[in-house]
Amino acid sequence: MALSIKCDVCGAQFRGMHEAQDHGEATGHASFSESTEAVLNLVCADCGKPCRSATEQDVHTKRTGHTQFVDKTAEAAKPVDAEAQMKQLRAEAAAEARGLDVTMVDLTTDKAAEEGGPPSSEPDGELITPEVPQALLDQLTTEFGFTENKARRALYQTGTDSIEVAVNWLGEHQDDADVDTPLLVPKNKLKRKLTKEEARVQAEELRKAAAARREREEKESERVREKERIRMGKELQAAKRIEEDQERRRNIAWRQREKEEEAKAKEKIRIKLEEDKRERRRKLGLPEEPTAEEVAAEAAKSAAKAQAEADAKAKAAEAAAKAAVRPVGVAERLRAELVAMKRAIADAPEKHKTAFETLMKLVGNVAQAPDEEKYRRIRLTNATFQQRVASIDGGVRFLNIVGFVADASGEFLDIPRSSVNIAVLNAAGAELHNALENPFFGVL
Repeated sequence: MALSIKCDVCGAQFRGMHEAQDHGEATGHASFSESTEAVLNLVCADCGKPCRSATEQDVHTKRTGHTQFVDKTAEAAKPVDAEAQMKQLRAEAAAEARGLDVTMVDLTTDKAAEEGGPPSSEPDGELITPEVPQALLDQLTTEFGFTENKARRALYQTGTDSIEVAVNWLGEHQDDADVDTPLLVPKNKLKRKLTKEEARVQAEELRKAAAARREREEKESERVREKERIRMGKELQAAKRIEEDQERRRNIAWRQREKEEEAKAKEKIRIKLEEDKRERRRKLGLPEEPTAEEVAAEAAKSAAKAQAEADAKAKAAEAAAKAAVRPVGVAERLRAELVAMKRAIADAPEKHKTAFETLMKLVGNVAQAPDEEKYRRIRLTNATFQQRVASIDGGVRFLNIVGFVADASGEFLDIPRSSVNIAVLNAAGAELHNALENPFFGVL
């Protein structure tokens, strides 16, 4: 037995097809199925607010602090006849599509008026209960739950054989003072069938009234949904802020405990070290606490160590500052040679790119490992070196500026270890990088 309609997309549950249809219009979800689980009905014991899901319950608890709920799901659960409700929805949709079919209406007019003469001044006569279609009367009272007085009045006033027309009339006149009083009409009042034109006009008026009522209901439903959406959004934001605040407080407390535990652990280690130190002094036959002379010697030792570290840092900073100073004059000479190389082979961009990459490799090896002799020696007769660097005007001069000089035999280019200048090598690397990455290098 189905107790609810479930959305297959988001899992939301509804008490009937009307709620499911509203949900589909609001979200675009179109897949629903019957479920044997009833829609959750948790009522807050403090304020009476009903919650239809665990999420709503959690949000309500976080917003108000109320934690006691009464589960009234079983009391509110009712069987859902999805097939019957779908038939009703389809009938309503069909009625809206084709308009209302009205052919009969009661007219309280006498014969004289009907013939075009003045209204009769005769008394209305005996009051009786009018006859209406019994099948429609039974349907309105049993299936729709209207009282017999309301059902009879609706059928009589509309003169219809359509159940939808009668229901719409009751919806329009539900607030009338006499809608549920017994209906009595004069016996001599005539009831005639409408002409086609009158029926059409009456049907159009009823259709417009029903459409206006549906429009008002839809606007009101949309307003309620929007209000509920805003409320839920605010509650979720408030719950999120509360959760974030609680999480922040937990993190602060956890860090505080961590610091306290760390301090306790350090204190235990310090006490243990002090105890070990005293134990060693006892074994050596020394007093447990250091003498004044030992304290002074230890202080002098610590001061000397601190001074040595400070001097080392100062020297390192001075060396770094010197290395960072870029030799402007040398850099300009290096750039001039690279520009000359690029212009010498301007029609072969791949060739000067290969030359610059080769120079970058030679210079980088020396800068990274200045003590390696193999990096500080280049064979001039090497075919690859001749093809990539030596054959291009400016290639060897660039290496000469860096520090490479030809040996006595003229076969090698060497750079003595004492002549290695890291600042010059860094400047050469920077100019080579610029020549490789800047497409306008040497153009202007």
